[in-house]
Amino acid sequence: MLLPKVEIKKILYATDLSENARYAFAYAVSLADLCNAGITVLHVLAEDAMLSTGIISYIGEERWEEIQRQNLEEAKKTLTGKKRDRIPLREGLDQFCHDVKENLTDQSFVTDEILILRGNPVDIIIEQSEERNCDLIVMGTYGHGIIADAMMGSTARRVLRRSKKPVLVVRLPDEED
Repeated sequence: MLLPKVEIKKILYATDLSENARYAFAYAVSLADLCNAGITVLHVLAEDAMLSTGIISYIGEERWEEIQRQNLEEAKKTLTGKKRDRIPLREGLDQFCHDVKENLTDQSFVTDEILILRGNPVDIIIEQSEERNCDLIVMGTYGHGIIADAMMGSTARRVLRRSKKPVLVVRLPDEED
């Protein structure tokens, strides 16, 4: 039996920007180094349809859309380092990458893009992996015991079930560790 040739040249790293996400990022970096692949970092600002419906009934759809546009623009400015009133998220992500590089001195990686998008995290992760022709999705998940594992409700599990692309799900260490 002949095995297909697997090439990993583009990795989509989906992050919630938590401290524990650094653990999953280390896997993305290691794979990028081994495969000489680029990494696209993606953070999704989740929208809650139930919340949106409730707010729209109070302030109107036009005002709600205006607020969402403003929040998205503010997040983009923060991510790209154009917002100066607090430490930009972009600088935080750059530091995040720098810290990993320092700890893994024998490895290197290239960040192709840093994206911040709004919507349903599962849908956006899958859409971006397809649009950018990524070869692999890397993301973390929290392990909270047998009951939580059985419920299959996490973003990572839904991406794993729905994605046509391979997904590496990294179990993040417990916060107490």
